Amino acid sequence: MFKDLRRQRALKRVTSGDGRALKPFRWWQSLSRALFYLRLTADDGRQSVYAVDVRHGRQDSNGHVHADLYLDGRHHAKSRLPAVFPVPGGAVEVRASGFGLKRCHYVTDEGTENQLVPDRDSAEGRRAHFDRSHPALSRWTGAVSAAVLVVALLLLLVQLAEQLTRPEEIAQYVGSFTSPVDLSGWANTALGVVTAVASTERALRLRYSRLLDGAAG
Repeated sequence: MFKDLRRQRALKRVTSGDGRALKPFRWWQSLSRALFYLRLTADDGRQSVYAVDVRHGRQDSNGHVHADLYLDGRHHAKSRLPAVFPVPGGAVEVRASGFGLKRCHYVTDEGTENQLVPDRDSAEGRRAHFDRSHPALSRWTGAVSAAVLVVALLLLLVQLAEQLTRPEEIAQYVGSFTSPVDLSGWANTALGVVTAVASTERALRLRYSRLLDGAAG
């Protein structure tokens, strides 16, 4: 029920496009832009190409990031994130995290989901190419990213437990907890950088966990 309500609100945010041409992806946009494609074939065999363009660093006056939908190279529609764009046979759903996109999928009317294809020159496209070229190393990289976030979450929890049980008013009821790990300021900074890198790597694959990636940022 709540999912349907959120979907209906997102559909109402969609506005018509202005017909401008889709700009090609540039190498310096790797960390500031996401560009994904969807090819749909009509019953008569005619093929249409949809493109979802998200500029992460570009916000409106209210601090919202927008997604633009292009049809055959022309601006077709626009919506702030999270976005749901109606297309033939279903809808394109786009959601962002603090490190990139966590969802850019074509959801059919029957409920089947397919991730859109990233532009070859984008960071997501290069990560997908790496996955196809070196599948074993790619899986290892993904596993390391997940492990880093698990360790970071555990360290955060033990440090938080120590802070929460430090006041005498609480310690007298539940006892005080001393973290087995005492990180220095620079170590906490380094941990923050490493977790950000790990979550960014996962965002390039559109992987997201509310517990792991959400805790990282």
